[in-house]
Amino acid sequence: MSDPDLSSPLIHRDQPEVVISIDHDDGGEEGYIPAVAGQQNQEPPRVPRGFQSDNLNNPFGFLSEAEPPPTTVDPFRNDTPGVSGLYEVLKIVVCLPIALLRLVIFGASLAVGYVATKLALAGWKDKHNPMPRWRCRIMWVTRICTRCILFSFGYHWIRRKGKPARRDTAPIVVSNHVSFIEPIFFFYELSPTIVASESHDSLPFVGTIIRAMQVIYVNRFSQESRKNAVHEIKRKASSDRFPRLLLFPEGTTTNGKVLISFQLGAFIPGYPIQPVVVRYPHVHFDQSWGNISLLLLMFRMFTQFHNFMEVEYLPVIYPSDTQKQNAVRLSQKTSHAIATSLNVVQTSHSYGDLMLLNRASELKLENPSNYMVEMAKVASLFNISSLEAVRYLDTFSSMNPDSSGRVTLHDFLRVLKLKPCTLSKGIFGFIDVEKAGSITFRQFLFASAHVSAQPLFQQTCELAFSHCDADGDGFISVQELGDVLKHTMPNSNKDEVQGMYILLDDDKDQRISKDDFLSCLRRNPLLIAVFSPILAPA
Repeated sequence: MSDPDLSSPLIHRDQPEVVISIDHDDGGEEGYIPAVAGQQNQEPPRVPRGFQSDNLNNPFGFLSEAEPPPTTVDPFRNDTPGVSGLYEVLKIVVCLPIALLRLVIFGASLAVGYVATKLALAGWKDKHNPMPRWRCRIMWVTRICTRCILFSFGYHWIRRKGKPARRDTAPIVVSNHVSFIEPIFFFYELSPTIVASESHDSLPFVGTIIRAMQVIYVNRFSQESRKNAVHEIKRKASSDRFPRLLLFPEGTTTNGKVLISFQLGAFIPGYPIQPVVVRYPHVHFDQSWGNISLLLLMFRMFTQFHNFMEVEYLPVIYPSDTQKQNAVRLSQKTSHAIATSLNVVQTSHSYGDLMLLNRASELKLENPSNYMVEMAKVASLFNISSLEAVRYLDTFSSMNPDSSGRVTLHDFLRVLKLKPCTLSKGIFGFIDVEKAGSITFRQFLFASAHVSAQPLFQQTCELAFSHCDADGDGFISVQELGDVLKHTMPNSNKDEVQGMYILLDDDKDQRISKDDFLSCLRRNPLLIAVFSPILAPA
């Protein structure tokens, strides 16, 4: 190699030039591969990381053995779910008389606010239009009562940083969501229109008050309801006659130590947004509404000398023309601003993870946090709903997971009615990416969801049924099932065939129709390797 000199170019013409495009606003998709001069940028079809097929012995053929690494963060865990330490015990004892007085203030404020709200709503039928001014004046009584409620909970003063933008500047306000305290504060501070779950309408007292806020109800499990909610957000945000809109895009409360994925409802309209950050500094008492009952949380608040709360109004985010057309990018810009101000990381957890956490608790599984999977990431990769993930958890729980949330081959085969053989071990081996001899729920969910998300999955299931229904009468008999299993699981005895027959008989009418067969495979998509003549190895 010749000695370097100052006159020679660092990059010679015969070397490929690497061109990297940087654009914060209109950047390419995640995973963009820089173009190399002289070559075409032939990017392969987008495949979720960890699912590139390179295993010829895979029983599914189109699947791989890797998966995105899990996170150990629990965004819903309250750090002080119980009373611990002598200081806290003594403080509760000392504050009990104060708590009784606070309870009286709370009850009186709630009652007066409720009566004022009922008066404001009396005879008002045209709720499609803004509330008349004279009714809004009555609602000021309720707003003052909510400040008294905050005082009763120990929020004697609340530190504020920044100021709310004018309604015509930022018609939409979004905030992180840690406790039930934020909606009370924002009602007093801003008197906004909120977007809330339909279930809140039936809450005593609270349901009446949020109706006066001209709430936009949404059923998170209904696509039509979500579509209507977005339409209402656009309609009310576009008119200065309505109050500004307040949304908690995380969709549920967290412990404030991370920022979970944002729902897109606040960002689809493409209007300027003011992010707001809420903090609850504490030492002995975590005020987040996580794995703690509402009554216990309220009791702990009543028995504190003072509860600290900080509210910071961040600069308004004005969407660019591109971001007005791309709600995802606007939400990312907003969530980044909030996470930066909070100095926390962003995760792909969502309300679906809370559903899994609660379901695992209902099933009395040890360490329920083991069963969170960052549902926002799973949903984007495989287009799977939270309800479907919960159904997969029900199946996984019947496999007797241990305290670490892992299932062995024996229990996996027992639930899916598979006998130990090359094929069944191959299915389990595909899930067991760590080759640890046991699988986690996350691995089970990723594998099941990836199989069911394949474009030809439904068609393959129908072909498999036709293959099993040898006589074409529209039903699979025990004999026909046995004939199929002897090719994929040789030497299956009558009990093993009968066990699989019962599993496939979805409506338990002692015969397997096409609907039974397809329904069972939708719930247990890994079984397609057993029944499909295309996917199952010879």
